[in-house]
Amino acid sequence: MAAAHVLAWAVCVLRVALATVYFQEEFLDGERWRNRWVQSTNDSQLGHFRLSSGKFYGHKEKDKGLQTTQNGRFYAISARFKPFSNKGKTLVIQYTVKHEQKMDCGGGYIKVFPADVDQKNLNGKSQYYVMFGPDICGFDIKQVHVILHFKNQYHSNKKPIRCKVDGFTHLYTLILRPDLTYEVKIDGQAIESGSIEYDWNLTSLKKMEKPSAESEDREQKREDKPQDWEKHFLDAGASKPSDWNSELDGDWPAVMLQKPPYQDGLKPEGIEKDVWLHQKMKNTNYLTEYDLSEFENIGAIGLELWQVRSGTIFDNFLITDDEEYAENFAKATWGETKGPEREMDDIQAKEELKRAREEDEEEMLLMDKLDGKENVFKRFHRRNEL
Repeated sequence: MAAAHVLAWAVCVLRVALATVYFQEEFLDGERWRNRWVQSTNDSQLGHFRLSSGKFYGHKEKDKGLQTTQNGRFYAISARFKPFSNKGKTLVIQYTVKHEQKMDCGGGYIKVFPADVDQKNLNGKSQYYVMFGPDICGFDIKQVHVILHFKNQYHSNKKPIRCKVDGFTHLYTLILRPDLTYEVKIDGQAIESGSIEYDWNLTSLKKMEKPSAESEDREQKREDKPQDWEKHFLDAGASKPSDWNSELDGDWPAVMLQKPPYQDGLKPEGIEKDVWLHQKMKNTNYLTEYDLSEFENIGAIGLELWQVRSGTIFDNFLITDDEEYAENFAKATWGETKGPEREMDDIQAKEELKRAREEDEEEMLLMDKLDGKENVFKRFHRRNEL
């Protein structure tokens, strides 16, 4: 048992060592976060962020994140990291978001940008690769956006994915795999999954299947059959006339010869050197340069959104190529504080209820005292009348 435990631990350590973490942010160093995150100055009316764990939390320091602070504002902030391509690799994007203010209308999503994004000028028109996360507005919009940029267009997942609408911290995870499958998780549970090319309505842009070696061999045999006897040949002995002017007359059209109808064993006369006009054409009806979830120059992550009522907290950002690492990171962060957070909220709710009852009792006592004084005044008034 001990040996098995050691082996499992060693495999886990190796897995973590092999994982590539492109970006990770927990805001554990106080105000130094301002050295890594750049506030857009595109508009003087953009809202500002502060570092806060909110009114209730699981751990006062670990739960600190970027919190929106002003009502009715757009927000735009981003952090840069070493650029990378996810070609041929899994891409995992993960973070936590807490709508402590009980969001009525506003975004809680993140965006992943190309490395050349202008951070100081970040705005709604800034190109992004991926937009992912909850969006709430009224009774109609309570969805998780998953938008991918492909061939200069933004494509949304056609499946409706409902987001969390309470005031607790929730974990959002997006996994894009090189086999064109994806998965959306909320609080570690798979909420939606499937095929990127179908669930994003990209079937017209999908990669067509590359022909197999067997099919290419059949094509070659087809080309070697006698019907190729009918194909045209260039006359290797012909030469361009001396008075041909390429500038005035254009390119000289080479003289063509055609073989006579094929007869088995018959060799055509007068064609000693054949130059084939026909060249073997390989099947190019498949795409090798594009993948619906490949992004060549990922280099920044940010928040670019609108909120009617502020108070949302963003934390525990992660971009990696390893699903297991993302799960372990989630357990070590959100997993450790989600329970205590709810406990603190429950304690505060009970305290608020107790205070409300005490205030009601005080008000009732005050009313009783006022009623008592009024009754004494009435009795005194009647006595004077008599």
